[in-house]
Amino acid sequence: MPTQIAVITGAGAGIGRAAARALGRAGFDIALLGRNEDRLKETAENLAKHSVRSLVIPLDVSDAKAVQDAAERIETELGPISVWANCAGATVVGQVSTLSADDIRRATEVTYLGSVNGTLAALGVMRRRGQGAIINLDLAPNLRGMPLQAAENGARSALRGFCESLRPELRHDADNIRVVMVDLPAINTPHYGWTRNLTGKRLKPVGPVYEPEVAAEAICRAAFSTSRSISIGATNSFAALWHMIAPGCREARLAEKGYKAQMEHDWAEGPQPDDLYKSVPGSFGAQGPFNEHSRRVDSPLTFFVSSSLRASIFGALTAMSLTALMAHIRNCRKS
Repeated sequence: MPTQIAVITGAGAGIGRAAARALGRAGFDIALLGRNEDRLKETAENLAKHSVRSLVIPLDVSDAKAVQDAAERIETELGPISVWANCAGATVVGQVSTLSADDIRRATEVTYLGSVNGTLAALGVMRRRGQGAIINLDLAPNLRGMPLQAAENGARSALRGFCESLRPELRHDADNIRVVMVDLPAINTPHYGWTRNLTGKRLKPVGPVYEPEVAAEAICRAAFSTSRSISIGATNSFAALWHMIAPGCREARLAEKGYKAQMEHDWAEGPQPDDLYKSVPGSFGAQGPFNEHSRRVDSPLTFFVSSSLRASIFGALTAMSLTALMAHIRNCRKS
């Protein structure tokens, strides 16, 4: 049986680097895409130690033609692409009134259009065979709508809507190409130190923090899943329900607690280099600096909830509630 081929954007560090290792262990050969060639080569060297073939292609995912050309090169040099995971992203953190239009545009080009470019490139080659899996990253429900994160939230919301429209088109054309969203909570990656930060204070993750290997495991599961999305932990499902039932209460809580939850107490020591327009130099792995309290794959609080499982649970709860309500109505009539 020939080895399957996976493509990972943003593979030089963070979630992308962890996903490359996870998919390599699952039997894939890996194409590594990203801006920093040195870090991509480090990832490739790590994969080679585990007998995983890889192909390094340095590029900016906001360049649609470069991504399309990369897909054709991968098909020629590695083989038919069966999984494409869009893990690249860049953003700017700060109040909307302090953001520049250029910074928002650039964050959108990398996070949203970069994922769209990857999706289009994947579709172009996968449709030759009528099958494959495209994996895009989304924010977990408890992170959506966070203050100071308008650029990131806007890009992820746009990507979510793009994928929702794409799925019925693929079904209409009878293509067996799956589009899976991975809803990520706070992940301990280096990006907290290289995000363009206009707050003046060092950034920190919000809520339960997970190691990048947890995100990588979710991406690996998405590669084989028939579900529309995969979430990590129980809080995401409850946050989604809270968002639907009481959006005003959630908004008030975010206004009160949201700023403090994202920032350290200390002020940052002057302007820091960021990766919004160009890659930050240096060697970075998958992990960031917040591993003291982060949850690992083997943690009892780490579990994965697919959209089909979540729908089944909510359906069962709804049925139980309706049954209890009908029983209460019957009892009231008898009395």
